Amino acid sequence: MLPSDPGGAPAAHDPYAALRLPDFRRLVSAKTLLTVATRVQGLVVSWQIFKLTNNPLALGLIGLAEAIPSIVVSLYAGYVADSVRRKNIVVAAMAVLFLCAVALAAFASPYGIGFLAKDSLYTLPLYGVIFVSGIARGFMGPALFSFMPQLLPDRAFLSNAITWNSTTYQAASVLGPAIGGYLIAHLGVADSYVVTTVLLAFALFQFLRIAGRPLPPMEGERLNLKDSVLSGLRFIFSNQLVLAALSLDMFAVLFGGAIALLPVFASDILKVGPTGFGHLEAAPAVGSVLMAVVLTYFPLRKHAGRKLLWAVAGFGAATIGFALSKNFVLSLGLLFLTGAFDSVSVIVRSTLIHTFTPEYMKGRVSAVNNIFIGSSNEIGAFESGLAARIMGTVPSVVFGGVMTLLVVAVTTWKADKLRRLEMGNK
Repeated sequence: MLPSDPGGAPAAHDPYAALRLPDFRRLVSAKTLLTVATRVQGLVVSWQIFKLTNNPLALGLIGLAEAIPSIVVSLYAGYVADSVRRKNIVVAAMAVLFLCAVALAAFASPYGIGFLAKDSLYTLPLYGVIFVSGIARGFMGPALFSFMPQLLPDRAFLSNAITWNSTTYQAASVLGPAIGGYLIAHLGVADSYVVTTVLLAFALFQFLRIAGRPLPPMEGERLNLKDSVLSGLRFIFSNQLVLAALSLDMFAVLFGGAIALLPVFASDILKVGPTGFGHLEAAPAVGSVLMAVVLTYFPLRKHAGRKLLWAVAGFGAATIGFALSKNFVLSLGLLFLTGAFDSVSVIVRSTLIHTFTPEYMKGRVSAVNNIFIGSSNEIGAFESGLAARIMGTVPSVVFGGVMTLLVVAVTTWKADKLRRLEMGNK
């Protein structure tokens, strides 16, 4: 069949196969709008709180405020994603994120509580909104992860869909910080939040346009809540390949969290202001999207496990280099490399989980993945803020990069299946 026929398998080496599917295009456009909005929002919140408190630990608390609720609800959210139509969960979570954006805009408005902007108490409602958004993202993650494969008519589309999913996410991650830095510099905090609210409204509309799908049929007896929740954990811990890939990515993100401290680097070390801050935030995503595009045309196959280990080691080394750099252009280049290396890890991990996990379990397994990876971004941000408070900003980022290299060394030694991983035809 021709690649443009949405009912059949894609032609060999068609790099645009998944994008020819209308509902997948809607999903990608919705996620792009969502990612741009949340990256702008995260940039504005971190800049606002740092300027208000001048405390790197306050930046770490942003990640903690989002991670705690996300972790708490994740396992139950995975159970829900395998029990309720996944589109309904995604739409409900999107509605909550939209309302959170409205709240941030209202708080920043001079007609809301913006008049408290010089008071340290002003940060409390900001952390409260972040906490609520963490709950919504905890439910959205497993539902969105398991909903995407349901939009594909055949598993032959899966690898291409995963790569495009990552590519568009990273492209949106480039746009978000760049737009956010511009908005902060030219419109200010309050109007920047208004822009994110509009973007989230469009994202919600796109999600609503996607046709719903019934849940995949269960295999065997339906488990009770406790056994169902634990089954996702048992599945992950019984698969050495998936567990090793998740653990490697988790610890790299946990210790290599230089991104959380970018307001400090932009303001106090590189002295480039909000526009430069936006460029620093965007640099890793630029690297990620370019690497993802390369992998779309030249997918990882032979020696995929070794390439993954080298990529994570490169991430750690680039993080150390960034910490020591005093030159803005060099710092941008090193952040670019962290994103390129991270893209390899993201695509390998996503492919492994989608390949090995039965469709009816993907919500629960994705929930465990969210705890390992999604929340480790936020916890890593807290670790970075705390380490910066204790050790200083530059030493804390160097420490994170060194720890990432140590994790790669231990994984290479212990996880022989991951080291020998081959993906697809050689």
